[in-house]
Amino acid sequence: MSTARILVVDDDPHARDLLQRLLGVLGPVTQAPDPKGAAERMGEQSFDLVLTDMAMPDPGDGLKVLQTVKSNLPDTPVIVVTAFGNIEGALDSIQLGAFDYLSKPFDVDAIMRVAKRALEQKRLVEENRTLRKQVERTSLVGRSQALLEVYKQVARAATSNVPVLITGETGTGKEMVARALHKRSARTSGPFIPVDCGAITESLMESELFGHAKGSFTGASGARRGLFEEANGGTLFLDEIGDVGMKVQSQLLRVLQEGEIRRVGESVPVKVDVRVLAATNKDLKARVAEGLFREDLLYRLDVVHLHLPPLRERREDIPALVEHFASLHARGGVRPVVTADAMARLTVYDWPGNVRQLENVMARALALNVTGVLGPPDFPEPIGDAPKRLTGLAGDLPSLAELSRRYAAHVLQHVGGNKSEAARLLGVDRKTLYKLLEAPETPEGIPPAEGRS
Repeated sequence: MSTARILVVDDDPHARDLLQRLLGVLGPVTQAPDPKGAAERMGEQSFDLVLTDMAMPDPGDGLKVLQTVKSNLPDTPVIVVTAFGNIEGALDSIQLGAFDYLSKPFDVDAIMRVAKRALEQKRLVEENRTLRKQVERTSLVGRSQALLEVYKQVARAATSNVPVLITGETGTGKEMVARALHKRSARTSGPFIPVDCGAITESLMESELFGHAKGSFTGASGARRGLFEEANGGTLFLDEIGDVGMKVQSQLLRVLQEGEIRRVGESVPVKVDVRVLAATNKDLKARVAEGLFREDLLYRLDVVHLHLPPLRERREDIPALVEHFASLHARGGVRPVVTADAMARLTVYDWPGNVRQLENVMARALALNVTGVLGPPDFPEPIGDAPKRLTGLAGDLPSLAELSRRYAAHVLQHVGGNKSEAARLLGVDRKTLYKLLEAPETPEGIPPAEGRS
């Protein structure tokens, strides 16, 4: 169990000292003599566990401490201790969210058992939240025809065990596709290990992937397993595979052919059961022609080929991505509103960094915005003035009015045709909402939501 920060609240200094000695094996213990002192300590740092006495003199009791914890550290478990076995007080504490209650005099074994159980619950809550964030972050977002084709290919390829080559520009979401393949495969319970091949020097790549024996090179003070062994039973994602040198390419080919690796400095092969997914933003066929990439390795990797189109070729997915990132990076759980004008500008921008750039821009805007409403000024140039770039471009791009109408219709449909709610979310009045919905529709436009008047 990792070190935990614990707060003990009791008006009896001897009881505080005893609890500090008992719980000190779990981590640093901070003391407070009353609810006010507990609130001050919580203002200075966070805690993983709080133990509080129930009966304390004014200004408050253990329930006051419990309420303060739930307001400031909602995931922190609270154990309430009472000297009187007060059933009514114990029930009140449980109803207010206490993890458990104990009676004085202290049962050392009981305190340690309950404290460890409470800390384990907190760890699981945090772990689940992290996993949910990872799922949210790695989910494919969008309903364009191009992305729907990717969805279908992912669904088909996930059930297989063959290598997959994922191509696309930087930031298009190649790792998200790789994670989706792993999550939907029979290997989902195994590890998913991503490797940024472009960030590892060629001299270190061999040891990173295949491991090494003790003394196999200068600095190898001990034996080490490589990432192929770490990924055994799961998936190894080789991002920027086009940056791998020729020597390591030969070793990768052997792994794909034989299902075994050799650690640096060892001659005995080690069997591995790993599915290899690779990604690149380079033209590997061109690199083969230039003598920079092995043709036989390309054939081994490119059994299934998934190509992710750049964001500028699937602009209809941008509103959904904006809403997704707005929710993902919202502060305090309050989902911000993106005005129709801002959404239009975000939609017409070309996004050379693709989905990754869009997420970074949204995270920056939300970090600096204090109103909860994101408008054009919240986004940097040239994004904030993106509509100016339409002047003189080909006529097949939708107008700003058309993009505003599409987004207004989308929001109205999202709220079930409630125009007042749609106007509130868009940051406009009902009159302006009507004007947005009545904008001229281009042939390829999205029809207005039903119930429009």
